[in-house]
Amino acid sequence: MTKEKQMFCFQCEQTAMGTGCTGCAGVCGKSAVEAGLQDVLTGALVGLARTCQTAAPTAKTYRTILEGMFTTITNVNFNTTTTQAMIDKVHAEAAALSSTPAADYDMNQMWNADEDIRSLKSLILFGMRGMAAYAYHALMLGKSSEEVDAFFVKGLSAIGEDWGMDELLPIVMETGKVNLTCMALLDEANTSTYGTPVPTTVPLTVEKGPFIVVTGHDLKDLELLLKQTEGKGINIYTHGEMLPAHAYPELKKYKHLKGNFGTAWQNQQKEFDGVPGAFLFTTNCLMPPRKSYIDRVFTTEVVSFDGVTHIGEDTAFTPVIEKALGLGGYAADRQVAGLDG
Repeated sequence: MTKEKQMFCFQCEQTAMGTGCTGCAGVCGKSAVEAGLQDVLTGALVGLARTCQTAAPTAKTYRTILEGMFTTITNVNFNTTTTQAMIDKVHAEAAALSSTPAADYDMNQMWNADEDIRSLKSLILFGMRGMAAYAYHALMLGKSSEEVDAFFVKGLSAIGEDWGMDELLPIVMETGKVNLTCMALLDEANTSTYGTPVPTTVPLTVEKGPFIVVTGHDLKDLELLLKQTEGKGINIYTHGEMLPAHAYPELKKYKHLKGNFGTAWQNQQKEFDGVPGAFLFTTNCLMPPRKSYIDRVFTTEVVSFDGVTHIGEDTAFTPVIEKALGLGGYAADRQVAGLDG
């Protein structure tokens, strides 16, 4: 590519000019290098899916696919090191399934294809990326679906095929159908674990003292944080996509789940600036942190940003807790902006 066109990404509503991010970085803050690695990761996932056509995938295979797809969603991963590690993990899984795994797919073939083919394949790919987040969260709560798992293999394999509109359009339609199945799966996982959501009034006041703000979709991570902070004098607040957590009875029972801080994910750089609390990112909601608060940002699961502390698979939130206690929070109760501004 030319210097002016170092990357190509048009998977989200943030994309430049409504046509695609092509410079040294995307509007989301993703670098051209990271965008290229995410294409390599996607190509590796296509290769893994093709390998699954001749070798029997395992539960580990499907989880690897979910993690890999989840990594490529907008506002999840900005870290080239962790993206490369995910590529290596996909390759290792393919090698574990077969002594002759299928080759990776070159995503440039898709981006440079006829615009109708590119459009159909993009619908399949972007649909599956979003679905991967739902399926991953359901899996964390012990729920999975053979139909959903099998479609990831089918859809990824289709992206790598030299097919026309007649072959691709039915898979586009199936992508929508399986997405509904996946949403139902996540709803079942959430309600069977945390109860049926009920109408809830959510306070917008941040009480004095130490606090942690949690954003994203991962209710399991929120639950674990609530358990680990119980009795420690730390209040927990939601932000952005985590707001619905207040409606679940099994989460509402934690008295230190106090309310909601701020508005939507795209406002976080302004809303988190200078705030004396810790921030935990659990899914696709991360904007590049400003220097004024990057020291108090923490990530989980596949969310990653260079220079930010990551909570590993043991989900021990001690660093987040210690940061919140050290910052101390506000000296007095403070009203914060709500969803209506």
